[in-house]
Amino acid sequence: MDIGVLLPTGQAQWGAGTDPRDLVGFATRAESLGYSSLFVNDSLISPRIEALTMLAALAPVTDQIALGTGALLPFLRRPVQAAQALASIDLLSGGRLTVAVGAGFPGRFGQPLYTLSEVPWERRFKRLDETVGLWRALWSGEGSYHGEIAHFDELPPATRPFHDGGPPIWLGGGTPAALARTGRIYDGWLPYPPDPADYATGLRAVREATVEAGRPEDAVTPALFVSVRVDRGVDEGRAVLDRYALANYGMPLAELEKIQAVVTGTPDEVAAGLRRYADAGARHVVVRLGALDMADQGEQLGAVARLLPDLR
Repeated sequence: MDIGVLLPTGQAQWGAGTDPRDLVGFATRAESLGYSSLFVNDSLISPRIEALTMLAALAPVTDQIALGTGALLPFLRRPVQAAQALASIDLLSGGRLTVAVGAGFPGRFGQPLYTLSEVPWERRFKRLDETVGLWRALWSGEGSYHGEIAHFDELPPATRPFHDGGPPIWLGGGTPAALARTGRIYDGWLPYPPDPADYATGLRAVREATVEAGRPEDAVTPALFVSVRVDRGVDEGRAVLDRYALANYGMPLAELEKIQAVVTGTPDEVAAGLRRYADAGARHVVVRLGALDMADQGEQLGAVARLLPDLR
């Protein structure tokens, strides 16, 4: 199981007096500690370092670690412009980019962003799939793309990524429709179900859809996004994660953990919680560290790193 880490690019995760340029040092330390990937998330709601800008800053200062988005919201950007930026990051990193994408959610983290981006909320999933199709057409040097929403009779020559066909593209989501679309179209699956049993059920559905689409059963990388806090015990960890959930989502932990995977406790308890997802089929785990300032983020980065040998 590969273990990656989500960079704390949001100001709510930095704490007072933090220089955001410290994120670069955080990333290089994660690489030196043996993490498999560095992921960044994407939003316009809260103050944060823009996702693709962060990855561009990391590409020349890291060597082996994979770089990823978790999840990029393509509707925030013009699709051809985004294809150019992603191909450029992939080139600058030597082909280390993975692009996990999403369409947003109803409520605070979805509809207001569409309004700000002047993109219709309706048919958002179709728009997402066609944006990915357009990216792949550009990256492959195709001269046109004809979808129901995205339609271009002539595509200009575009920046070609490091590898033919471009970086792998993953999708999140656990609805039946999302699972089917993952199997048909995408290269990986990055959900965050609170129950490992639901992860196993979803992965079976993804693999069934993959085979039905005529693709190899293992064509989709089974990944997981999970919030993690290593502490003296479960109660202590939950107390910090509750403050984290309120600062980042405006909801208590008791509500957040109904929709997102959360693992906390002693090192042994955290390792056991992550192994349950490995037993359910997860092979690339992206951990979001439950901490509210950069000092604690750094401590959590080290605490989780000490678990890596037993998790691989």
